[in-house]
Amino acid sequence: MINTDFTKLYFDGQWQNGSSENMMKNTNPFSGEELVTIQAADKEDLDRAYQAAAKAQAEWVNELPQNKRAVLEKVVDVMSENKELIIDWLIKEAGSTYMKAATEFGAALNVVKEVATFPFKMEGKILPSQTAGKENRIYRNPIGVIGVISPWNFPFHLAMRSVAPALATGNGVVIKPATDTPVTGGLIFASIFEAAGLPKGLLNVIVGRGSEIGDDIVKHPIPRLISFTGSTPVGKHIGELAGGSLKKTALELGGNNAFLVLDDADIDYAVDSALFGKFYHQGQICMATNRILVHKDRYDEFAKLFVERAKKLKYGNPADQDTHVGPLINSGQVDRIMDDIKASVEQGAEVLLGGERDGNVLQPTVLGGGTNSMPIAENEIFGPVAILIPFDSDQEAADMVNAFPYGLSGAIHSTNIERGTKLAHKVYTGMIHVNDQPVNDEAHVPFGGEKESGLGRFNGDWVLEEFTTMKWISVQHTPRDYGPFIEGLK
Repeated sequence: MINTDFTKLYFDGQWQNGSSENMMKNTNPFSGEELVTIQAADKEDLDRAYQAAAKAQAEWVNELPQNKRAVLEKVVDVMSENKELIIDWLIKEAGSTYMKAATEFGAALNVVKEVATFPFKMEGKILPSQTAGKENRIYRNPIGVIGVISPWNFPFHLAMRSVAPALATGNGVVIKPATDTPVTGGLIFASIFEAAGLPKGLLNVIVGRGSEIGDDIVKHPIPRLISFTGSTPVGKHIGELAGGSLKKTALELGGNNAFLVLDDADIDYAVDSALFGKFYHQGQICMATNRILVHKDRYDEFAKLFVERAKKLKYGNPADQDTHVGPLINSGQVDRIMDDIKASVEQGAEVLLGGERDGNVLQPTVLGGGTNSMPIAENEIFGPVAILIPFDSDQEAADMVNAFPYGLSGAIHSTNIERGTKLAHKVYTGMIHVNDQPVNDEAHVPFGGEKESGLGRFNGDWVLEEFTTMKWISVQHTPRDYGPFIEGLK
């Protein structure tokens, strides 16, 4: 069994208390039960973590590739042995339903399996030269140390999406998890990788308040790349801080993803797809459907069937294995969404279903008669609320999608595949799915957004590119002729 005492932090190769005076209480978002209380880290702890990562990375970079791969393969074994433990923590800490937690576990496992090949992909090139007697050698090297700031919605998968490839490519890592999910977004990684035999100091987990160490995890001089998944405003701030030190960033930020139902769509199938894309994990997914745009000729048909099936969604306790919609992560999220619902209704939207709360659980809610200018359409919902908006033409639909500064994911439903694909090219996003919903992520396929939805790409060889750097070493095999510059000087 892995270590399950998550009252301590893990840095400099040890489980230890933080040095801050702040105590961080971690609670179950559904029941309010206290899960664990942690003494937070301060700036000195953060410095020790980064120093440890840098020291360990200097040795890890020279480790044989088969030994790096062996650690990652052992991580797969440790995760598999502790699957139900990890799922249980995702349910009670992140408010995940069992269905979502099990899927998240599988996605994280696939990431580790994919990047286990990376130690043997640190390849370079020999290129010809324009200079006689010279060869150009290109080497792929790790960046050094990567700071990972993990989110609270899919904490285990989205942290693993950075941590595993960072280590596989020879980097050291310091994780700062979201304050709502310090275990599943951070401390449980220390337990897993420790049990898998990762060298001490290479992976560090620092739990602390953003007000105390949030900027310093970015500004510290050791990390050369900051990987962040979270909101666009915070991502912009991180980008500004990193830019001041010319650090790289990998940013997966907010989205306002549209689900387009064309006039030739299979409505029965489109409704099923829209229900999943909207209500999976309470809509607390950067890729979740934010707006459902339906051609005016099919709007009534779609709305009727969508509401009919949404009524059957079970909401409440995420520990019940048949629950579809569990709690939002905290009351502030519910308050924010309720305000947007109220404002949208005042602007003419009609509540077709739901609209009530019970603690942190918000009923699956459907608003009809929406417009692109309503708050529930303009803002990233991040909750179990769907807004239905009619449109007239394919071009109008594309224009409505592109009107906002986000470009993460999306979906288009049409029985004409080429028509759907043609429209997909007009939508300015990093990802879009024809006859599916927007929540897709595969460990070998590039993941990332455009515009204010982020920078860079995760997964597969694309994250290998993000987390490494190229070095040019030229070798002059024969004396070079420097021409007239040197003539007459001897």
